[in-house]
Amino acid sequence: MCLIVFSYKQHPTYDLIFAANRDEEYTRPTRAARFWDEHPYILAGKDLQAGGTWMGINNKGEFSALTNYRDPTIQKEDPPSRGQLVLNFLKNNQHPAQYLRKIDSKANHFMGFNLLTGSPDHLGYYSNQQNEIQLLDSGIYGLSNHLLDTSWPKVNRAKEGLSDAIKNGEVSEETLFEILADDREAPTNQLPDTGIPIEIEKKISPVFIKSDHYGTRCSTVLLVDKSGNVTFYERRFIPGTQQIQDENRYEFATNDNIY
Repeated sequence: MCLIVFSYKQHPTYDLIFAANRDEEYTRPTRAARFWDEHPYILAGKDLQAGGTWMGINNKGEFSALTNYRDPTIQKEDPPSRGQLVLNFLKNNQHPAQYLRKIDSKANHFMGFNLLTGSPDHLGYYSNQQNEIQLLDSGIYGLSNHLLDTSWPKVNRAKEGLSDAIKNGEVSEETLFEILADDREAPTNQLPDTGIPIEIEKKISPVFIKSDHYGTRCSTVLLVDKSGNVTFYERRFIPGTQQIQDENRYEFATNDNIY
């Protein structure tokens, strides 16, 4: 993912309200979200090039999501796929903090990343550019290609949109997709400096990115209510547009006995 906004234990119905856009090269092969044949309790999309995923949830209600950390000065020789960080959490039945401690011991092998790991009762965050494991309190959070809650224009707009929806009692799948569909570029004087050319920085500054070769490939909404009922809704787009290519929607009740 390249833009995530989420509410944790801030709503009378939903413990988790999660909305995210995955931005990627249009040519990178990807499979739509579904329950995996090899791991039938895991619901996630699949990166067909490296075999991992950018976000997913299992039938126990454990979920994980990842964004890349944008810094062109970070160089690694043959680094492992960051998508495995998400997949391995969903497979291994570990407390979020326990899993992040395990990742911390080998985090320097990876390119820059931010990782969220959650269970029905705990939500953890870790970046290998900060090397600090955080268990998050209730709140509204935003994450893009820098650290959690970095004040980038796209992060601020998405957080404001989610906060307004909760305040006004308008939380719905369509409302969350509308937040993710914001394709306004940020003013030049508000752009972050991440070490890439300013014209590219501006092109990728919207919540929803559209360019010739790279952009928002899919939007995903995840809702988990206080009874453990899950709604997972993915929309994939024709490259370079907001025209929906296909949709995948799943509903299920969490179950502790999946391993």
